[in-house]
Amino acid sequence: MKLIKRNGSEEEFDKNKIYLAVEKANNAVDDADRIRPGQIEKITDRVTKKCVKLARAVSVEEIQDMVEREIMALGAFALAKAYITYRYTRELVRRANTTDDKIISLIECNNEEVKQENSNKNPTVNSVQRDYMAGEVSKDITRRLLLPPDIVKAHDEGIIHFHDADYFAQHMHNCDLVNLGDMLENGTVISGTLIEKPHSFSTACNISTQIIAQVASNQYGGQSISLTHLAPFVNISRQKIRRAVTEELSELGITDSESIDRITEKRLREEINRGVQCIQYQVVTLLTTNGQAPFITVFMYLGEAKDEQERDDLALIIEEVLEQRYQGVKNESGAWITPAFPKLIYVLEEDNVREGSKYYYLTKLAAKCTAKRMVPDYISEKIMLESKIDKNGNGQCYTCMGCRSFLTPYVDENGEPKYYGRFNQGVVTVNLVDIGLSAGGDMEKFWRIFDERMKLCHRALRARHERLLGTPSDAAPILWQYGALTRLGKGEKIDKYLYGGYSTLSLGYAGLWECVYALNGKKLTEPEGEALGLEIMKKLNEYTAKWKSAENIDYSLYGTPLESTTYKFAKALQRRFGVIEGVSDKNYITNSYHVHVTEPIDAFAKLELEAKFQKLSPGGAISYVEVPDMQNNLDAVLGVMEYIYDHIMYAELNTKSDFCQECGFDGEIEIKEVDGKLLWECPVCHNRDQSKMNVARRTCGYIGTQYWNQGRTQEIQERVLHL
Repeated sequence: MKLIKRNGSEEEFDKNKIYLAVEKANNAVDDADRIRPGQIEKITDRVTKKCVKLARAVSVEEIQDMVEREIMALGAFALAKAYITYRYTRELVRRANTTDDKIISLIECNNEEVKQENSNKNPTVNSVQRDYMAGEVSKDITRRLLLPPDIVKAHDEGIIHFHDADYFAQHMHNCDLVNLGDMLENGTVISGTLIEKPHSFSTACNISTQIIAQVASNQYGGQSISLTHLAPFVNISRQKIRRAVTEELSELGITDSESIDRITEKRLREEINRGVQCIQYQVVTLLTTNGQAPFITVFMYLGEAKDEQERDDLALIIEEVLEQRYQGVKNESGAWITPAFPKLIYVLEEDNVREGSKYYYLTKLAAKCTAKRMVPDYISEKIMLESKIDKNGNGQCYTCMGCRSFLTPYVDENGEPKYYGRFNQGVVTVNLVDIGLSAGGDMEKFWRIFDERMKLCHRALRARHERLLGTPSDAAPILWQYGALTRLGKGEKIDKYLYGGYSTLSLGYAGLWECVYALNGKKLTEPEGEALGLEIMKKLNEYTAKWKSAENIDYSLYGTPLESTTYKFAKALQRRFGVIEGVSDKNYITNSYHVHVTEPIDAFAKLELEAKFQKLSPGGAISYVEVPDMQNNLDAVLGVMEYIYDHIMYAELNTKSDFCQECGFDGEIEIKEVDGKLLWECPVCHNRDQSKMNVARRTCGYIGTQYWNQGRTQEIQERVLHL
């Protein structure tokens, strides 16, 4: 069993340290108040058993809480006071210099919590360490100077989660939809260099990768681009190639248009191949200033094209993207593996979703790619047009920002819908499970606590908004001056884009499943549980609507993709309420509105149920179905995709895509429990060296390719198949 120390480092659990700590406190009290050595041993054994029962690494603070309760249970109040006083005194000493301690543990790669904080960051790399070091300083400033103490306390206790505190000290926002079309058509500036409109598709792709890297280095969330913005450059290359081919063939005395067309299209395909390859390889090999590949989503929507020619050219790009993603990328051993980025989203529409439709061949290719590489994910144009209605009364279909954060419908001053160039200001997430357990089954008390927590979240969200107010465009020229989001002048402030619905602030939520179960003992899959879950979701939306109306700021409800925080929330619940079956008995809580990962339910029933909740999560949500290896059953994949089109706005299929570098095994790497800790192990050669295996799992709407903390690892281990 492992112990997580205060600086985040990990060491072997040693029960003797518990005994010695209690003994030291015992020696500090009067003889009459002391307990016997046998009682100290009993306390040590009881605490050790509780730690083992948790089946995960346990923190020092958790052990100390358990010790306090055991001492109190003996009625040794003087000893308990001495123990608590000593603990408090040591805490005051530590508070004087906690940041240095954490930074040193980062540099020495001995901070276990940070190692597992982001499944796409390698904490041994210098650039990642620099980002984490800066993050620790930012969090320290945020906690001491920038946030009210009660918000910091609520965050520490797992009542809420104030996301991305490691970037809060700077004037940075969360995620955005990059206006790539404007930047390519009208030019941009990168690192002081003017970049004019490209004259070929391959050049447009190259410039796009530079834009992606620059944007990623100036904000901390995900970004999305649309392939539609690259489509016009296909025809520019076609005409350029045609002129060259015509000249070459005329020198040979060949003038027939059929030969010119055939050679032109062949060379055009080769250029599209090179351009797409540039994007794929640049994205996976780039390291941004935060030490990871850019978190980029690529949107594939035929309906965005402005005419038939552009739609057909867009189809050529989509086909090449899917083909290359199906192939994968080579790891250091030369084996083809699944990359985490770019994330791909494919829109299902009438022209591609049914057999016999014009672009059905693309949908079949998408199914093949999903079965092997877990992407693309799917947006239903049909359902989205019904769900996202702008003030003109028109349905809109557009991509999320990163993995699931959606903007709300917006019409500009010219009466035109606008999505590219917009962004999210930030997220604060409420732990719904904590409210459910705090209420103790009393619904009147639940709604009273709910209201208190909403006020707390609102003030935390206001802090995010006010941190961005007054930000000059010079803070991130690529975003604010050179077209990624807008084109402000130097020194001009971004304030007007923080109001009126142009950008959003996200009220996140997590643990709806456990919250409902704590209140009425029912699951979301049962009628009473579903009804209460929907009522809670509607109430959350009432709060965001009230704030929006009062402040002209677009608050929106967001199904939080908890990664490391799922473990943090679970540990906080166990500290506050103990282990409660069906609620706090796991080392994770359920993301957003999802059906619990252990619940037996088929894919279609899950999607049908979750569609009801997804409609009530306008600021962001995604549903998934867990499937086995589907590479030899593409008809079933296509069946799920057609069901998505007819029933739910945004969904994905989760499969497995792993590789063992030791023995060459290409299949599912397993999770084993070893000395109370969950480890990844090759089922063939039993390799447990994580540096010698490639594991890809989708955990939060995007694929992770490093490793996860113990809570998230347990969640992955316990997933049941839906198909």
